[in-house]
Amino acid sequence: MKLSEQVACNSQEKILIVDDDPSLLRLLGIRLSAAGYLVESAANAKIALGMLKSFHPQLVISDLRMEGMDGMALFEQIRQQSPSLPVIIMTAHGTIPDAISATKQGVFSFLTKPFESQQLLEVVEQAMRLQPADTTQNNEQERWRAKIISRSAIMESLLQQTKQVASSDFSLLIHSESGTGKELLAQAIHQSSPRAKKPFTAINCAAISEQLLESELFGHVKGAFTGAEKNHQGLFQASDGGTLFLDEVGDMPMSFQVKLLRALQEKEVRPVGSTKAVKVDVRIISATHKNLQQAIKDKTFREDLYYRLNVVELELPPLVERREDIPLLAQHFLNHCNQQASLDVKGFTQEAMEVLIAAPWPGNIRQLQNVVEQSVALSRESIIAASLIKNALRDESSPLPSFAQAKDEFERDYLAKLLKLTAGNVSQAARIAQRNRTEFYKLLNRHHLTAEAFREEL
Repeated sequence: MKLSEQVACNSQEKILIVDDDPSLLRLLGIRLSAAGYLVESAANAKIALGMLKSFHPQLVISDLRMEGMDGMALFEQIRQQSPSLPVIIMTAHGTIPDAISATKQGVFSFLTKPFESQQLLEVVEQAMRLQPADTTQNNEQERWRAKIISRSAIMESLLQQTKQVASSDFSLLIHSESGTGKELLAQAIHQSSPRAKKPFTAINCAAISEQLLESELFGHVKGAFTGAEKNHQGLFQASDGGTLFLDEVGDMPMSFQVKLLRALQEKEVRPVGSTKAVKVDVRIISATHKNLQQAIKDKTFREDLYYRLNVVELELPPLVERREDIPLLAQHFLNHCNQQASLDVKGFTQEAMEVLIAAPWPGNIRQLQNVVEQSVALSRESIIAASLIKNALRDESSPLPSFAQAKDEFERDYLAKLLKLTAGNVSQAARIAQRNRTEFYKLLNRHHLTAEAFREEL
């Protein structure tokens, strides 16, 4: 059995087939069931719409030409009810204009009969990979992780580990790149802990100066410094009994680290300007994008504080390591944009979703959210096109060039550098390149470079 078939068997992804040809319905049902999918069949579009009320598939495969409501009319009904549910249209009367029209309207794919089993399974697998799954968390026990949108194996493993350590009172360190959702993971840990009914507070240690950081965490008394017009309760006291999340703890000033270490060791804080310490009961979850072990070697982070914070370390993966979550996250951000701005953007074209999945995402989930929001804001259609996604990604989405393109670019830059260095002296440039003049001139002509231009430049 192929890996894709094993995945289907394990997850029991559901498919609804709609066709008024009973023999084709049986054949497709056999093929897809053999591949591990849970299949239901409908003899016409009206039956299919009724079945969708109780049978919730991840994919619909429908014939185009049927008595009564045809496949495109069925697609329009499905899109109104479930915008993210992909639909594959089949027809024995397929033409290129039909396919173009259908895909422009948002149909996932267009199959012309007769088609091979492998072709069908490849399109189905692609649809399953690209479409967002149902993320509703109905199980009471899963509410702690409801804000974390994922179906990837790497995240599932992390969440299982998170669940295991959440019930303890150990200090946790979350290590990840910026924009991956460290605070959401910290909130999930808090929600799954015995402290869930107590406060969860968060502070970004990199965004506040040392004096303000001490005041924010420990509090201050009236008159402690200029502007301290009244007593201020710090976040340690405000979080008493709950959880305090220290984001970007690796950027905390070295001089303040010893004060934090003392507070953690003594389980008490002394507000700025006060002579009395206050006992606090707080669980610490910290996070950083930095390599703290290297920071210890560089003497920018205290080793004793590191071991106090890092009883258990959780590694939150970047978005590129959980690409199967991109369709889920993209649809989530699109739905949020629709609600916030009272819009009705239905989803993404297949090409647009493929661009999203293939992008490098240096800014991780935060960047994905920005790209979706920009694309929704600029979209004039109900389905977001790939061009909008590419524009929002700018140069960051550019794929690696082919070997030939990279070679051409290197040659062109190298030749231009030589000509600039030699002020357009071809003989001298050829000697540096260890090429004869004839060959060197051919290279210049190939890249549309002229020595005269560089002589004039200097």
